[in-house]
Amino acid sequence: QRDLYLIGDIPGFTPQISRLVSMMNYTRSATLRAVSGLAVDELDYLHDPHSNSIGALLLHIASAEVGYQAATFDVGELTAEETAKWNVAIHLGEGARAEIKGFGLDHYLGVLEDVRAKTLKELGERDDQWLEEQATFGSGQRVNNYFKWFHVLTHEVNHGGQIRWLRSRAARSPSTA
Repeated sequence: QRDLYLIGDIPGFTPQISRLVSMMNYTRSATLRAVSGLAVDELDYLHDPHSNSIGALLLHIASAEVGYQAATFDVGELTAEETAKWNVAIHLGEGARAEIKGFGLDHYLGVLEDVRAKTLKELGERDDQWLEEQATFGSGQRVNNYFKWFHVLTHEVNHGGQIRWLRSRAARSPSTA
């Protein structure tokens, strides 16, 4: 991607939103590099009975972004339909181990791309002042939209590390050979 290592202005976005999008673009490119070329058995690999698969983590990244879309662009919470669609990916664990498997990489990449397309469309309709809008978070902490979207990208960075770790184990696992 052109100018991936430049945090700066992007046509269609205000200056601060451009910087946020620049960081989100770099983070996503790192995630995509981490999963490039993975086969279904590698995407489904479970390191132990309590771990999550790479595929589940990819959907978890997407589900967190959907949650923050609702929290910042929409009504504040996921609709009942969205909750049903994303619940397993949001919570991971046993449900994800049972349900999120058997999909090829294109499936996960398509979901990530669709979710990100909505995020970029919505961010393009907002200005830097919107980033400063505040709400109450969790235990009464003040939070602004800038922090919420910063959290989305750091969340992806965190799970990207898990994905790289799992990939290195899946490559050595006899069950994925």
